[in-house]
Amino acid sequence: MQAGAAGVPYIGGRTFPERHLLTEADFHHTTVLVLALGFAIGLVFGAIGQRTRFCTMGAITDMAVMGDATRMRMWLVAAGTAVIGFNALAAFGLVRAADSIYAAPRLLWLSAIVGGVMFGFGMVLASGCTSKNLMRAGTGNLKALVVLLVVAFAGFATLKGATAIVRVEWLDSVHVDLAGGQDLPHVLERLTGMAARPLAATLGLVLGGALLLAGVVPRETRNAELLLGGLGIGGLVVAAWYVSGVLGFVAENPTTLEPTFVATNSHRMEGLSFVSAVSYAADYVLFLSDASKVLTLGIV
Repeated sequence: MQAGAAGVPYIGGRTFPERHLLTEADFHHTTVLVLALGFAIGLVFGAIGQRTRFCTMGAITDMAVMGDATRMRMWLVAAGTAVIGFNALAAFGLVRAADSIYAAPRLLWLSAIVGGVMFGFGMVLASGCTSKNLMRAGTGNLKALVVLLVVAFAGFATLKGATAIVRVEWLDSVHVDLAGGQDLPHVLERLTGMAARPLAATLGLVLGGALLLAGVVPRETRNAELLLGGLGIGGLVVAAWYVSGVLGFVAENPTTLEPTFVATNSHRMEGLSFVSAVSYAADYVLFLSDASKVLTLGIV
């Protein structure tokens, strides 16, 4: 179904054995599949997060205030699982980090630092990150609902509104242009001359394995909840990349005849994301009668 000219790469170095154009019906079915699987991933994420109390800020707080590293180790297991899984997909040529918005050649280092610091302070003041507040809102927590409304407003303003001007003019203008993608395999490819795909496999195993080991050692404090939260959330991160980057990729959009990723706001490969997704969800609800507003992976 996702095919192009024989031996000709369309995107991400992918080649296709035969040429055939997706029909509008095929494109619609692919979009529905991505949305349905994305919704299922969201449901499972919420169930696991609620059951295991998975939370980035909670992990840091437990460790700093109570000396309890259980949730931090759960977070390390999740990160390790996600690193291994994503780089396995990259090593087999199924996805490329460069096809996402996160590994573009332009390194917005000042935006990353300022945004990270602001998010960290906001996460503490809001008693958790956006994903945690989504789970709390699902249980009827009105404070979490207020937090999500503020996130939606501030996030959309930063994407397209008043603070977007500040972001673009003052922060994004300070950057470093790289020769290729800023993901580590492609950085090392340029430095060493080694191919990116074998590097992705090696780095994924080494770095992801180190994170996993840090999370599951020592054995006496390892329990089923830690493994469920870590392996479950990490696995869902990989599943989201697979749904968006593999199942959601079409070599030729039947309307534009260009390669694209269906059902994403950026029209590129997207993983689990919460801040912009909440903003786009609010925009979708507010302007539902506008035919240009459609469901996306992030919204569902």
